[in-house]
Amino acid sequence: MVKQSHYRIGCDAHKHYSLFAVFDRQGKPVKRTRVNHEPGAIRAFLSQFPQATPVALETVGNWYWIVDEIEAAGCLPHLAHAAKAKMMMGNVHKTDKLDADGLATLLHNGTLPSVWIAPGSLRDERELPRTRTPSRYPSGWPSPKCELH
Repeated sequence: MVKQSHYRIGCDAHKHYSLFAVFDRQGKPVKRTRVNHEPGAIRAFLSQFPQATPVALETVGNWYWIVDEIEAAGCLPHLAHAAKAKMMMGNVHKTDKLDADGLATLLHNGTLPSVWIAPGSLRDERELPRTRTPSRYPSGWPSPKCELH
């Protein structure tokens, strides 16, 4: 049995950086940290927390590798349905701080609208067709989506 962590972490991810909001057992913010997307930076930041610390992350376009970093740090990733989480947070203004805090709060309350995270090997297989470049097709040819039956 894994001992439950005292912390809940919300992650608002962007293209070049992520903002992490760390909440304690009572649901109070402990710290907020901006981590640039450099190799190993997210893993290094999360490694300071106990094993199995839950980390909430929205389903953004680059979540695959961030989940890999969270798992490598020994934390438990929780992927949130972005539209439902936004609706549940109910913020009028949208800022990085509010998004990260909102995800950590939903995780703390047990109301995070989670979606399934595929295992690492399956994520790699699913990424292949998504990253194919259409440049190999002359103009006027059907897109790669038309080839998937």
